[in-house]
Amino acid sequence: MPHGMHSALVQRISNRSDGPLDVTWLAAGTPRLPLGRIRLRWESASRTGWDVTAHLGLTTAEVLLGSWPAAPDDWPRLVRPTLYEVTGLCAALAFATDALDLSNSLAGV
Repeated sequence: MPHGMHSALVQRISNRSDGPLDVTWLAAGTPRLPLGRIRLRWESASRTGWDVTAHLGLTTAEVLLGSWPAAPDDWPRLVRPTLYEVTGLCAALAFATDALDLSNSLAGV
């Protein structure tokens, strides 16, 4: 991780099971995560591998999405399925919310 950065914002997750995670570095003073966005943080584990955590931005808070203590060096491959499923779920919920809002406005509610 570059000096002065504390984590990374997940920008895109490849459809391929061995595909990349595209991230943007986040500085220490970065404000709260936007709705549905995921922040990854990793640091060397005490004995071997990496301690990896993922947080998810919700409307009023950030929640711990997952934790992978002492993950092996290929940890992006380990955490990718969870990140991929959660981003898909967030996209589906956003679409459903927009559809419900449109339906309510058309119905005059």
